[in-house]
Amino acid sequence: GLSTAGRLFIGRDDGTARKIGGPFDHLTLRLRAEPAGTFYKVSLQACDSSGRQLARVENARVHPYWLTGSLALVCSAVKPPDADLSQPRPARLSDPNLSREGENPGGNVLFWFSDWTVSGSKVEAHEDRAWGPVLFTQYTLSNKVLKLKAQMAPVGNGCQVAVLQVGDPATGGWKTAGEAVIDPLARTAEFRVSRWDDTRDTPYRVACPLVSAGGGTVERYFSGTVRKDPVDKEEIVVAAFTGNNDFGFPHADVVRHVSFHGPDLLVYTGDQIYERTGGYSVLRGTDVKLSTLDYLRRWYIFGWEYRDLLKDIPSVCLPDDHDVFQGNVWGAGGRPAEFEGDYGKAQDKGGYVMPPAWVNMIQRTQTGHMADPFDPEPVEQGISVYYGPMQWGGISFAVVEDRKWKSSPTTRLPLARVVNGWAQNPEYDASRDGDVPGAALLGQRQLDFLEKWAADWSNGTWMKVVISQTLFADVATLPPPANADDVTPRLRIMEPGEYAEGENPVQDHDSNGWPQTGRNQALERMRRGFAFHISGDQHLGSTVQYGIDDWRDAGYAICVPSVANVWPRRWFPSEPGLNREPGRPRYTGDFLDGFGNRVTVFAVSNPHAVGIEPTWINHRAPGYGIVRFSRRTRKISIANWPRWVDPAQPGAGPYPGWPITIDQTDNYGRKAAARLPAIQVSGMADPVVQVIDESGREVVYTLRIKGNTFRPRVFKEGLYTLKVGEPGTGRFKTFEQVRSVPEDVEKTIQVKF
Repeated sequence: GLSTAGRLFIGRDDGTARKIGGPFDHLTLRLRAEPAGTFYKVSLQACDSSGRQLARVENARVHPYWLTGSLALVCSAVKPPDADLSQPRPARLSDPNLSREGENPGGNVLFWFSDWTVSGSKVEAHEDRAWGPVLFTQYTLSNKVLKLKAQMAPVGNGCQVAVLQVGDPATGGWKTAGEAVIDPLARTAEFRVSRWDDTRDTPYRVACPLVSAGGGTVERYFSGTVRKDPVDKEEIVVAAFTGNNDFGFPHADVVRHVSFHGPDLLVYTGDQIYERTGGYSVLRGTDVKLSTLDYLRRWYIFGWEYRDLLKDIPSVCLPDDHDVFQGNVWGAGGRPAEFEGDYGKAQDKGGYVMPPAWVNMIQRTQTGHMADPFDPEPVEQGISVYYGPMQWGGISFAVVEDRKWKSSPTTRLPLARVVNGWAQNPEYDASRDGDVPGAALLGQRQLDFLEKWAADWSNGTWMKVVISQTLFADVATLPPPANADDVTPRLRIMEPGEYAEGENPVQDHDSNGWPQTGRNQALERMRRGFAFHISGDQHLGSTVQYGIDDWRDAGYAICVPSVANVWPRRWFPSEPGLNREPGRPRYTGDFLDGFGNRVTVFAVSNPHAVGIEPTWINHRAPGYGIVRFSRRTRKISIANWPRWVDPAQPGAGPYPGWPITIDQTDNYGRKAAARLPAIQVSGMADPVVQVIDESGREVVYTLRIKGNTFRPRVFKEGLYTLKVGEPGTGRFKTFEQVRSVPEDVEKTIQVKF
């Protein structure tokens, strides 16, 4: 390169090369590399606009390793590494020589590149690796409505409108399905197409016209396939991710391993990006445009990693705290955080630390392709919402925002002195003092949505699944006297089979174990639809069953491990779990978490020193989740997979303790107090059955049964209304004043269609 001191260098500027003088409006740099025995001779020449040579440097002992890889032009104020080019290993990005000492001795210098040409027998060009202006796409298809989002590069004024084109089976060509103006901040083009033909795979491409150097228009395309709705597929496979730290970038192994499972849906539960992605500090503040570019750089890396999956497979993407440049989010209904010079203190007071236009930009990039929200009314500051239903493969998914309405524990629990989710007052006990009136989790709007969603089994729905950022329990332990988990990265990683003795369940208010009343309200509505729960964020993979009034009386959940874990949480409770299965580890069974919530733990992916390189990733229990839903049996198979395991290899398996298989009806584990008469249906297969308590007209639960016979459980004696058939059609019959009977009393209601 050419340093701002005016010297050419190869590898490093040692200060011995002659300065070229200047200033210059135009310089030509010529780099040449040619074999010289076992090494290469590399020369760099600088010429003025007339072609006169101004300076030249040469290094005749450059190892071939340094000449392997991609080519780039760089403008940098960072001192290059003081590396020995004759050695085969280049300096890592963490090299201490990559410092800012002595940077920019020439003052402020502006320069740019043009007319770059590359040639030679050792040069390969791969046009298929060109990237942009459409960087990646995401889509969902729900009830014949396609939502597709194209993420664009910051291409300036040359491309303001993108076009969605789909393959025309009649002509074999392309036809326009929609046009979208590119959002000037988020750089997204969002398409919504109604009455989509969801019975076939449809190839698509997003076209973006660019102005060429000669002034003409050149179209660039990004292509993929919108899959048909898999309503006739026996098994629906969901792959779930969280904590996409740039450790392990570009995560090609994760993409390859997940592809083997053949997922029908991708679920990203949060932290798709981190503030320090790529090693750069975060750019917060009120300059929305600059902060947007800072975010987009990180978001583009996520798209780079997963675009080969995203272009063809529908996806759900929930932004979490790090996605909005916060360590935690207590959204408090969208209020602005009270900023007084400290972002940590500001976020603890509740609300969003970044401007609402920026938060909406984040949500546009990550959720603009998702199914229409249940109620689009924005929250405070005009921040948009995205919670709502999505139908895919006969499964009804409920997307929940478990951060946006959550109360701040710092403000709701002043005596606890909560900092970053952790109480600093040793006299405070969250299981005793934490469940204060008025503390919200999901907020009333989302509770109302879950109640209606759990009762709606129209359009052939045969399974219900809730997707949220995190688990409705706090499955983590720490050694005393730790009162915050900033010690977590420094804890010794256990050897395989080793147990961390003396640890206790923690009280992290960032988990959805708090507030307890809000947690129970959510779980009670979820179990009315026998819903399974997919979540992430906690870094520790786990499978649990929730308890409200008793252990195991609510639904099951998977919390997926982080893709690249920088915070290796763990679950090593001192007291063994109660009622655990014979032969199962002592950390399984029935527990009270740190907030006093009932939770049954079936498996966790505790970090262990497995000895698999790179150990700085694999010793922290990274991975992803795979959940399989069987249409025929209504079984749910749950597994968390280690990142390092290639599932295509013989004998490959998930983390110990998985897979776990449950029945759909296990998601409502409450013990029955009585029964209703058995329902015997003829003329219809797998009808929907809804049970309504007539004392308060409350829906007890709704379920599409398997087969033609079903005997409803109820949880108190009394009169009930039964609805049986296919909702949304004329074939839905109602039976009122149905009295409960003891379990041993045989009675049948015949339902004919």
